[in-house]
Amino acid sequence: MSQRRGYYNASGSRGFTLVETAIVLLIVGLVIGAIAIPLTTRIESRRIEDTTLALDLANGKLLEYAARLGYFPCPADGASNGGEPAGTNHATGNCPTWFGFLPAVALAWTPVDSQGYALDAWGSRIRYAVSNDAVGGVANPFTRVNGVPLAGMPAILSTGLLRICATGLGVNAGIDCGGAATLASNAVAVVWSTGPNAMTGGTSIDEAQNPNPNGGSADRIFVSRARADPAGAEYDDIVRWIPGASLAGRF
Repeated sequence: MSQRRGYYNASGSRGFTLVETAIVLLIVGLVIGAIAIPLTTRIESRRIEDTTLALDLANGKLLEYAARLGYFPCPADGASNGGEPAGTNHATGNCPTWFGFLPAVALAWTPVDSQGYALDAWGSRIRYAVSNDAVGGVANPFTRVNGVPLAGMPAILSTGLLRICATGLGVNAGIDCGGAATLASNAVAVVWSTGPNAMTGGTSIDEAQNPNPNGGSADRIFVSRARADPAGAEYDDIVRWIPGASLAGRF
C-alpha cells in the first residue's frame, strides 16, 4: 500500500512541514506583537504621568522652600552633587548658574541618583531654572533673602520674567515669544524633563529652546507644547512653571 509523501516521525504520526512551521511562527509573532505594542504604550504613558507628577511635586517643594526661607534655591550644576553650587550667595541673590538641575539636596528630594540628582521616569536629571530679572529696582529678588517683599507683589506681577511659548517658531530670541502664542510671561521658576529622547533629541526648533544634554538656549524663553515624533520636529519635553501670582501671600 502506498503512502502519501511527507515526513513521518518514529511513531508514524505526521510532523510539521516547513510551511506549517512558518505559519505557526507568524501567528505567534503577531500575538506577541499585539501584546507588546500596547504594553510599550502603557509603559510610556506611565512614565509621562509619573514625570508630570514629579514636576508638579517639585514646584510645590520649591514654593514651600521659598516660603520657609524667604528665597528660592539656586539651580544645581554638574559638579554640585544635587546641591546648590559653590558660590551661591543668598544675601545678594547671586546664583552661579540660573539654568541647571533641581537642587534635590536643598529640597530633601528622594529618590536621587548616585550623584545626588533628582531623576525623571526615563532616568534623566530633572532640570530647573529661576528668574534673575531685577524687579522694582531689586536685583535677583527671587533668590535673595526677603527679595520678594522688597520688590513687592505689584511690581512682580507687572514685570516680564521667564516666558513659556507654545512654539519656538517666531520667538524673539532671549526676549519674548514674539509671534508665538504666549502661555506665560511672568514665570518665576521653571522645572522640566527632557523626555525619552534626552540624549539624542533636543535639536528641533521647539526642544532647542529648553536647555538639554545637547545644548539648548539658556535664556528666558521656554517652549511647552504637545508631543510630536516627526524627525526634525520632535518634541517630548514636559515643562511646568511657577507664575508670579503663586507667590502672593507666601512671604
